[in-house]
Amino acid sequence: MNFRKSLAFLSAAVMLLSAVSCNDKEKKKSKNSQSSVSESSNVSENGNSDNSSDNNGNDNQQTESSADVSINLKLNSSWQSGGNTTYDYTVTLKNNTDAPCKSWKASIPVADGSSMVSGWSMSYTLENGVITVTPENYNSTIEAKSSVEFGFQLTSTEEIKGDAITITAEKGSVSSSSDSSSNNSSNNNNSNNNANTGTDKIESVNGKEVPEPTTDDWLSTDGHKIVDSSGKEVWLTGCNWFGYNTGTNCFDGLWACDLDASLASIADHGFNLLRIPISTELVNNWEDGEYPAANYNNATNAYLNGMNSLEIFDHVIGQCRANGIKIMIDFHCAVTDAMGHNKPLWTDGSVTEEDYFRGLEWIADRYKNDDTIIAIDLENEPHGKPHETPRAKWDDSKDSDNWKYIAEQASLKVLAKNPNLLVMVEGIEIYPKDIKTNGDFKSQNEKDYYYNWWGGNLRGVADNPIDLGKYQDKLVYSPHDYGPTVYEQPWFEGGYDFDSLMEDCWRDNWFYIQDDDIAPLLIGEWGGYMREPNLKWMTYLRQLISENKINHTFWCFNANSGDTGGLVLDDFQTWDTDKYEFVKEVLWQKDGKFVGLDHQIPLGSNGISLSEY
Repeated sequence: MNFRKSLAFLSAAVMLLSAVSCNDKEKKKSKNSQSSVSESSNVSENGNSDNSSDNNGNDNQQTESSADVSINLKLNSSWQSGGNTTYDYTVTLKNNTDAPCKSWKASIPVADGSSMVSGWSMSYTLENGVITVTPENYNSTIEAKSSVEFGFQLTSTEEIKGDAITITAEKGSVSSSSDSSSNNSSNNNNSNNNANTGTDKIESVNGKEVPEPTTDDWLSTDGHKIVDSSGKEVWLTGCNWFGYNTGTNCFDGLWACDLDASLASIADHGFNLLRIPISTELVNNWEDGEYPAANYNNATNAYLNGMNSLEIFDHVIGQCRANGIKIMIDFHCAVTDAMGHNKPLWTDGSVTEEDYFRGLEWIADRYKNDDTIIAIDLENEPHGKPHETPRAKWDDSKDSDNWKYIAEQASLKVLAKNPNLLVMVEGIEIYPKDIKTNGDFKSQNEKDYYYNWWGGNLRGVADNPIDLGKYQDKLVYSPHDYGPTVYEQPWFEGGYDFDSLMEDCWRDNWFYIQDDDIAPLLIGEWGGYMREPNLKWMTYLRQLISENKINHTFWCFNANSGDTGGLVLDDFQTWDTDKYEFVKEVLWQKDGKFVGLDHQIPLGSNGISLSEY
């Protein structure tokens, strides 16, 4: 591949940054606004890297200051994409005094034209060449003789000048548990964390013994239902965990959390399916015998040391199998890039249509004798507006930008390698109001089209359904749907309710497919912050899912999804209990037990197997 992510770990690069004393000045209210996503971008998936040590276990940071608060910047890695360089940093703030420092704020000058990709354990603004960083609730106080960390990814023309960073903080004796919540309102609409501090911690556990793969759990479809090998209906109720698409080359968050413990906790909390976004480029790398480094905390996940990124991926599959979790692989973007999902097609740069097809075939063939992977989502969110080039369309042609045609070809290639897999086909963004006059999508007049979320417009199924011939019972349509905090769509304006959402969006864009018994649905992404105006929409969509038993994978486990937040808080070790309890209502359960999709292995510690069900 022409594009290669290069890791440039600093062997012993230490930048002693400016440090200021904690002071008793009147605290200033800080802005917690996040960088906005582009119009129509459903999700802001943010990639981060190891914040502890390099891949050889060598600590790259030192603290040499005796000032009240010393600051240490660590460059974890850097890579180039599209002529730009993205830098991944971790910043450690150490309180060298005998009193807590509260309500800290960091100012980080950056080069002109720089843009933030993501941040973790903090909120930020980027204005006039300065990143202003403010803490989250749980790390807003730096206790005496203790430290806090935050991290971010920045696309820029040059590295950050360490000695230009400044810190301000307050000195006080009030404990963080009683004071930090008042310093950073958890209800701030732009806060990166969710509304509660959470008490449900992911407990450290040893990885489970991995059973041998089986082939008795394959699924198929019957009308609008997904069924097991005996024809009995199942309900896929899962979540997403991204990172294999961002450049982390494993799950994001492993800089803070334990992989095995997190997977066990996902199972214990009742998610029976894990949707894993991945890039075509990474799959092609693996097929070609190239293994981009996986960025994780080498101490917390020491059992992964010595494995390459593909071996870690296989480890994930094994632990999912041991915990009763099934997997759906999501081809999320062509090129490995935290913002790769913004590209409209399944091709990008050096990743060609041929590369896309061979990546799908390789995954299907490699795991054809292991029913832990039960489905492949062929492509995440094909999209594009009428005037944009390229853009995805849906018609009866064999054009290279016709997602309907490409999805059929991709499905048949996958199923030729493993005829037991389910294939998920998402929608597009636009669809002609009149296919007689504009069925070829040639009009660039926006008024000639219906719009929906990226991947959420499946109106074309009514006119040109996916045809897989003898494999038709392997087809599932998979829309995405989001609320007004991601983007203020027309159907949210002026107030809305369940009936208006059904009338203005859901029914004609995708619900008719299940309602008319054409095929099953799996809502591949839905979610967001537990606050208004988002919570109202989430409640209505949950109602639709519950009343119609729609399959779904909630977005997402990750804390670092900028415009939705995650099922865990920013430490990646504490469940957001409010959000989890909300989603729990549409997880498959019987008599207080979660129902898995494996006939023999129960789902986590509070679940049952499919045979038991």
